[in-house]
Amino acid sequence: MATTRDSSVSFDQTDTRSDEMNSTIEQWIDDLVAGVDDAQASAEFQEWLDVQSHFHDYSYRNTLLIKRQCPEATRVAGYRTWQEEFDRHVTEGESAIWIWAPIITKQCPECENSPSYHEDSDCEYDETLPEEWSEGLVGFKPAPVFDISQTEGEPLPDLDTEATGDAGDLVSQLTDAADELGVTVRIVAEEKWTHGEAKGICEQLSIVDMRPRVEVRDRENDADLARTLVHEYAHALLHFDVDDDTERSKREVEAEAVAYVVGRYCGLDTSGSAFYLAAWESDDSEVVRERLGRISRTAEELIDVLEEPPARYID
Repeated sequence: MATTRDSSVSFDQTDTRSDEMNSTIEQWIDDLVAGVDDAQASAEFQEWLDVQSHFHDYSYRNTLLIKRQCPEATRVAGYRTWQEEFDRHVTEGESAIWIWAPIITKQCPECENSPSYHEDSDCEYDETLPEEWSEGLVGFKPAPVFDISQTEGEPLPDLDTEATGDAGDLVSQLTDAADELGVTVRIVAEEKWTHGEAKGICEQLSIVDMRPRVEVRDRENDADLARTLVHEYAHALLHFDVDDDTERSKREVEAEAVAYVVGRYCGLDTSGSAFYLAAWESDDSEVVRERLGRISRTAEELIDVLEEPPARYID
């Protein structure tokens, strides 16, 4: 697979693919943790956010895998999906991008294993036959996908969002989404704003309805207003019950990262965002994993309330 990044990786060997995929994710996080006070770490983090904005409904583990294999990817699908749904064909000689795909099959109600693993386990459940079990998630397997840049054929309609800074009706969409998100929101006129230079605030609870309360300062720039709303919504969804002041700067990175992903997805120019990962310097790898997962899930939740999410293109 051709790529513009010398640091890209590939998982060509079938017998070691799963282990290499796992170790690549762990190594990227370990390197990020080791270098949180370094500018390169912040750049790496922002590159991951760029990928996350294209694949908002993918887990952080899959967006990390996409980033490491094909950083310039914008849309991926399985080999047959490109052919059957989009009338496009993978270019000869291209290598697959490997991600984790869910394994959905019949699942034992007690041990939650698939029938084959259930037979080899110590589980004694036999109240119903395997063919009567409900389906569920039993694990993940490596799955090959290809970026649109690796394919040829019919163009995709409306593939790219315009990063022009035109927010359209995004502000009203966001305010309309407040009830669904369980947040109370208010846009305050400039002359009535009482929170200094802050563009927005998120109070822990509204005394009226006991929900997180978001207030943002009104302004002519709707794109910036929308980004601030997303930032404060992220605080409401992630941090409304966190009282630890030592987490303040760490929470700001999470909220701004969510605003960056959602803003880019909606076509806003959020390139001015700055991520000071040195705030995470005291965090170990597991804590950083949790932060990445929260950023990914919260961005997905906000995008999902704005519009129907695109399908996951996995065969």
